[in-house]
Amino acid sequence: MDILVITQHHRLVESLRTAFQGVGHRLTVMQDALQALAAEAWDRARLVLVDAEGDPMSGYQLCGLLRGESRVLYRNLPVFLILDRPPSGEELALLDAVDGDGFCETFASPERLHAQLGPLLEGSSLRAGGQPLRALARGLGAGARARVDDVVRGFGFDLEAVPARGLNDAILDRRPLLLFLGVDATGDRALRVLRNLPEGHVPYTFLVGGRIPEAAQRRLLNAGAMAWLSLPVSGPLLVHGVRQAMEWLHIRRLKGEVQRQLNELAERRAALEREASSLRSEILLDPLTGLFNRRAFTQNLEHAVHQWERHRRAFVLILGDLDYFKLINDRFGHVAGDQVLQGVGHLLRAGLRRSDLAFRIGGEEFAVLLMETTLEAGAEVAEKIRRRIEAHPCPLPTGPTAFPTMSFGVGAPDARDAAGLFSRVDEALYLAKRRGRNRVEVLEAPAS
Repeated sequence: MDILVITQHHRLVESLRTAFQGVGHRLTVMQDALQALAAEAWDRARLVLVDAEGDPMSGYQLCGLLRGESRVLYRNLPVFLILDRPPSGEELALLDAVDGDGFCETFASPERLHAQLGPLLEGSSLRAGGQPLRALARGLGAGARARVDDVVRGFGFDLEAVPARGLNDAILDRRPLLLFLGVDATGDRALRVLRNLPEGHVPYTFLVGGRIPEAAQRRLLNAGAMAWLSLPVSGPLLVHGVRQAMEWLHIRRLKGEVQRQLNELAERRAALEREASSLRSEILLDPLTGLFNRRAFTQNLEHAVHQWERHRRAFVLILGDLDYFKLINDRFGHVAGDQVLQGVGHLLRAGLRRSDLAFRIGGEEFAVLLMETTLEAGAEVAEKIRRRIEAHPCPLPTGPTAFPTMSFGVGAPDARDAAGLFSRVDEALYLAKRRGRNRVEVLEAPAS
């Protein structure tokens, strides 16, 4: 094939076919960049066109990956990014950052495409100015170095001989992909070199030398050497070794790209989970008091009743209503009223166990679900909360102090559903209101 097209724009594909297939060029079309990488569909391409915007890999990311490739053919492939509009200044800067060759617009005519891309297909597949890849040699004799240089140049590498003391600086400066390291009779010198290579920048290392003890060979390979070339250097074995090195470097880079994609997906998933958690909080929490809201109360009450019906798992429902709260609002204002509600919400939550749930279900109405609790114990909890609220006056920002109290109704499940239980406990609450407020009334358990 000549042209690899990675796009979801069918109109552009048809225009490319009209422009190039009739004059002997072949198109291969793929849906996304990762699919193309996995299939190595660009192995025989002379030109690549890829959607600038893609998921999980954009055209900019693919171009950056190809430009860093160990194989000079891929590194110098012309890459054009596909846009459905003229490029913006930011997009032009991104293209320059990844060393792309240009943009191709989805609405371009066959004639325009042929004029833009045809010269690249008629000449060499390498981009103008393609740079050779770096390889270093250290400790090789003149004959071995010349033999290695002759072979690696055929793969697009420029071999540079460096002295022992300058090796690490050369690696950090030139970032070579291959290192040919001469080995002495004991292997000790090469071993010291391998152990002192700069961490994170170790090239694919060939050991070049005569026969040494097997134990020394093992130490060298364990220290990071990847391949062994015996002297005198065999041309076919060297070609085979360089090909293996290219494949290994290519796979390492692909693994790095896949890991980067996985990391990005993990970050996106974590961000979505945080957003979902935030949305759940907004949906189920009362923003003023921090307690659960009416929606959460309805869900949890229905669940508790369902558990009682199936497993007879005991619970107690407490409903509370602030006494004369309208007078607090009328006298001191709604800001003061909100402060009273916040204070009461804090006292309510502080008087419960971790397993218990507190809710604000209306303006001044609150509810509590006590799990695994008897009716008698639930009444004691309600009384404790009532006394706690009564004992904690609320200083207001305007200067005076409010003295809130609360009336409570308490009940346990019976044959009624959630709505029926709520209605009955609400009746007990308003009985407490009628009997003087600031008190607890208990809905008597049904006769067995």
